[in-house]
Amino acid sequence: MRVAIVFGGRSSEHEISLRSALSVIKALNSAYELIAVGITRAGQWRYMPEPAGTLERIVAARGQLSEHGGISTDLVRADGAGTQTIDAVSPIAVDVVFPLLHGSFGEDGTIQGLLEMKGLPYVGSGVLGSAIGMDKAIQKRLLAAAGVPVVEFGAVRRRDYERDPRSVIALARQLGYPVFIKPNALGSSIGMTRVTAEEALYGALDHAFRYDRTALIEAACEGREFECSVLGNDEPQASLPGEIIVSSRHDFYSYDSKYLDDQGARYAIPADLPAPVAERIQALSRAAFQALGLRGMARVDFLASADLGRLVVGEVNTIPGFTSISMYPKLWEVSGLPLARLLDRLIELALEEHRERQRLEVNYLPIGSRG
Repeated sequence: MRVAIVFGGRSSEHEISLRSALSVIKALNSAYELIAVGITRAGQWRYMPEPAGTLERIVAARGQLSEHGGISTDLVRADGAGTQTIDAVSPIAVDVVFPLLHGSFGEDGTIQGLLEMKGLPYVGSGVLGSAIGMDKAIQKRLLAAAGVPVVEFGAVRRRDYERDPRSVIALARQLGYPVFIKPNALGSSIGMTRVTAEEALYGALDHAFRYDRTALIEAACEGREFECSVLGNDEPQASLPGEIIVSSRHDFYSYDSKYLDDQGARYAIPADLPAPVAERIQALSRAAFQALGLRGMARVDFLASADLGRLVVGEVNTIPGFTSISMYPKLWEVSGLPLARLLDRLIELALEEHRERQRLEVNYLPIGSRG
C-alpha cells in the first residue's frame, strides 16, 4: 500500500508538523511504500525521496521547509538531490494520504476538501469536522449545546477590538482574572498569554491578533490538566487519560514549556486518577468527538480544579501531534496500542470511511430504481 505523508504547510505550527512527520515516517510499518510530500511556508509542494535524514537535519536546526539553499533548513540539499517540486515529477498514484499539517491550511478542512475533490482516502476528520475543530469558538458552542462542559469564554474580532478596545475590559472582568488570551484558530499554544491584570490585557490581545482575526478570552480553570486520545469512526474509543504537569518556571503549558524547554513539563502517563474521574474523562472525550462529527483521531484537552470537583473541556484537536513528546501516541501506547499499530489502525479507519463515502450516490435515483 502506498501512503503519502503530507507535512509542513503555511502555518505557524510548521515546525511542529515537521517533528510529527519525522516520528510517523520512522515508525511506519515497512510494509507500506512511503511517499513524502513537504509543503513550504510559501505553499510550494515538494516531493522528498529520502525524507527521514533530511527532516532530521531540519528539526535539529529548528528550521523549516524553504525555497532556497541551506542543507539544515531546506528540502533541497547542497548537491540539489534532496527534493523535487511536484511539477517536476511524474504523477504518483497513492492509496491513502496521511495529513500531518497542524493549524491553518491543513487542520482546518482545506486539504481535506482538496482530497475529497480528488477522491482520495485520507486519515482523520472530514471537511466539516476539521473546520469545526479548528475554529475553537464554534467548537465550544457546539460542545456546550451537546451538554459537554467547556471553559467559559468570549470571542473578540480584531475589527471590533480596533473600533472599541475598551469593550474587552468588561468581558475579562466578567470572566475573572487570570484569563487566557489566544488566537481562535491555532494550536501549540502559539500566540497564547496568561493575563493576571487589566494593564496586560491589550498587549496580550495585540499578540493574539498577529496570528488570527479572532481571539479568545478564556476563564482560567487552574489546578490540573489532562489529555485523552480518541480513535475510531462511528464507534470511537478513548485511551487512558494522561496528565501534564508544568514546571514552576512556566505560568502555563506554553509553546516554550512544550518545545523549547526540555524540563518545561513532565507527563504522567497514564494519569494518577480515581477510576470514576478517569472514566468521566473518557466518556466526555467520546461525547466531544461525536458531537463535532469527527473521524479517525482527535485529542481532547481537559482542565480541572485541584480537587477534581470541576472538569471542563479546554479544546479538541483533530490532527494531534505525533512528535517525540506528544501525548496522543503515548496515551495509546499505555492503553495497549504501540505507535506502529496505531498508524496501521488510522490507515484502516481512513480506508473504511472512504468505502462508506463511496457507497453514496452522486446521481439522483427515484425510489425503487436500481443504481
